[in-house]
Amino acid sequence: MTTEPITTMRAGQNLMSNSALGTIAPAGEQEAALAPIPLVDLGAQQREVQAAVDAGLAQVFERTAFIGGAAVSGFEQAYADFIGAGHCIGVGNGTDALELALRAAGIGPGDEVILPANTFIATAEAVSLAGATVVPVDVDPEYLLIDPLAVAEAVTERTRAIIPVHLYGQTAFIEQLRPIADACGALLLEDAAQSQGATRHGVPAGSLGDIAATSFYPGKNLGAAGDAGAVLTNDTELAERVRLLAAHGSRVKYVHEAVGRNSRLDAVQAVVLSAKLEKLAGWNEQRRQAAARYAELLADVPGVQLPRSAQGNQDVWHLYVVQVQDRDRVVSELNAAGIGAGIHYPQPVHLTGAFGHLGYPEGSFPVAERAAGRILSLPIFPHITPAQQQRVVDTLVAVL
Repeated sequence: MTTEPITTMRAGQNLMSNSALGTIAPAGEQEAALAPIPLVDLGAQQREVQAAVDAGLAQVFERTAFIGGAAVSGFEQAYADFIGAGHCIGVGNGTDALELALRAAGIGPGDEVILPANTFIATAEAVSLAGATVVPVDVDPEYLLIDPLAVAEAVTERTRAIIPVHLYGQTAFIEQLRPIADACGALLLEDAAQSQGATRHGVPAGSLGDIAATSFYPGKNLGAAGDAGAVLTNDTELAERVRLLAAHGSRVKYVHEAVGRNSRLDAVQAVVLSAKLEKLAGWNEQRRQAAARYAELLADVPGVQLPRSAQGNQDVWHLYVVQVQDRDRVVSELNAAGIGAGIHYPQPVHLTGAFGHLGYPEGSFPVAERAAGRILSLPIFPHITPAQQQRVVDTLVAVL
């Protein structure tokens, strides 16, 4: 979402100051100091798993088992075990995962689905693709997660599902949403695309609701080498229905019980995901260390509102999101200085052109709307170095 970063004169001026002090760094170190810092560094992750990926791909190509097979079933079982879910069904992407979960539960035209206004558009898209009506609600001001009080107020006799989004690597307040869902008979569907490995009161995100959907888009904490996703649940009937719908509505070749679709996790992506899954717990811990380092470096910087972890949460810091005034200018100048800052997300769902038809005018969800103009994602990934974080902070301070 960010522009290609370039080096600015500010970095050059710093080098000139060092030169004047007689502390010129070797050319290689100077180049490293000026190298762009991406929002996420996928290359460093890939180098860690390359040998395992190469070995797994060799087996796939030797067996020509490109659709299904041991690579896919092996990853599904491993990820189900990691999350603590009874079933994992690999699908084509995270949007499909959400839609298939809704359709498997029989949710469609005439039904309402409550979700937070502050989320990626895919959460709402999946509801529309299933034929149901999107009902956005506001988020809490501290963590920008779906507000349970707002959910309770939005429930009607047509409410069939509630989708808490585990945003930025946090876990939503499921224990507050569960009684609301139970009271109205609604499905509790976790959007766990940003929370692989996060927990709430020790229970993994993705195993807290009735069913969960996740994305393995390359930039996620657990990312594939392309699009991929999964549905997780302890409900055997729901799991079988998801698998059916994802395979053209067919359990037996050419016997089609329902109108489904083609949404499969292919073997190549399963190999990549299996290799990365073995590293995920360690990578998440590195993200936590990086988040703690940012908190220390930014603790006394005026004009920067820092993110916090909610009590009971162990976050995995998919994104490190601060809030600042004049955000668009700040992002532009950070990008120009080689800092891969981003915005997640610049428009709440109800103010996008895609969902303007819902009829929610500006001011409908003030917390989400105010945050949309202030949120700023700083670079964070498992392999980010203290020196890189120091440069991010120094540049941010200079820009502010």
